[in-house]
Amino acid sequence: MYNMDFQMLKELSEADGISGCEREVSRVVKRYFEEYADEIMYDNLGSIIGLKKGNEDGPKIMIAGHMDEVGFLVRDIDKDGYIRILPVGGWWGHVLPSQEMRITTSTGKKIYGVVGSRAPHGMPSEEKEKVIKPIDLFIDIGVENREEAEELGIQIGDMITPNTECRIMNNSNYIVGKAWDDRIGVAVAIDVLRHLQNIEHDANVYAVGTVQEEVGLRGARTATHMINPHIGIALDVTTAKDTPMDKGDIGLGRGVILSILDATALAHRGLLSELEQICKDLRLDINYDAMTVGGTDAGNIHKTFSGVITMTLSIPTRYMHSPRLLIHRRDYMETVEVLAEFCKRLDKDLLERLRITTK
Repeated sequence: MYNMDFQMLKELSEADGISGCEREVSRVVKRYFEEYADEIMYDNLGSIIGLKKGNEDGPKIMIAGHMDEVGFLVRDIDKDGYIRILPVGGWWGHVLPSQEMRITTSTGKKIYGVVGSRAPHGMPSEEKEKVIKPIDLFIDIGVENREEAEELGIQIGDMITPNTECRIMNNSNYIVGKAWDDRIGVAVAIDVLRHLQNIEHDANVYAVGTVQEEVGLRGARTATHMINPHIGIALDVTTAKDTPMDKGDIGLGRGVILSILDATALAHRGLLSELEQICKDLRLDINYDAMTVGGTDAGNIHKTFSGVITMTLSIPTRYMHSPRLLIHRRDYMETVEVLAEFCKRLDKDLLERLRITTK
């Protein structure tokens, strides 16, 4: 029903890249930027930036999704060859036991293993009801001792990520995969450049795959310093509340979500109003999000230099910060549509009108 580049989403989802180890992801992003961007650049932390040029003196807009996913590092290899793990980003212990993981060595080799779990037989009830801390878990790679693990090339500090296949679900509008937080935002940024092909626009559009968002919005700060944009749009996921576990207004397949605030940023009111109007002009449903816990790249974008007109567009996902997340094609495509339309409309006059709303 909603046309999208599933192959691009699959490549982004299945690439491995925890915070500080995003290069495998950025290689995927670069291939698509080479097709849709006029210029490609990097900051010194590894964020990748694709520029679709407008007029030389046109406004600069930064559209950012973060490339890093939550995962783990190898913190120890015990004498029996079990891999002790260190979480990078937020994990809930319930989602990990018996999950298949892959370790990426320093040479890029992929080693597969399973998160250890106990059989319930004879387990005391108080232990069954207790959530295991992720740092107390281990990965069984099917070897006899530490020496075998080391011969495979595994070292302290190697990256660990879920081994999850991205695939289309039974209703083809639903897609499951890992790392939608926030590869889906990166995909939207790429797709905005694709939608602007062969279209004249005043704005200089910078699509950005940022790094290290899950550990403190770090790449957003350095990338924003490099671009010095007039307007910043952060793209990130929000929790879908349409399952038996969570009930609320935010759900998959309901369209564009405008984020009013999160724990790190408030939406610029003028920009919020402009995107609301675009949604109305395109006859799209509008949803709102107010996330009081957690933040997005907007938290660092809006505070850079003398301040950047900024807000976040959210894409709902089920089962965030787990090995498998679900998204919906409609939410993705309508987010792309709204942002592409905004980029077409953005000129000096619109920028000035947005600025006036805070004066």
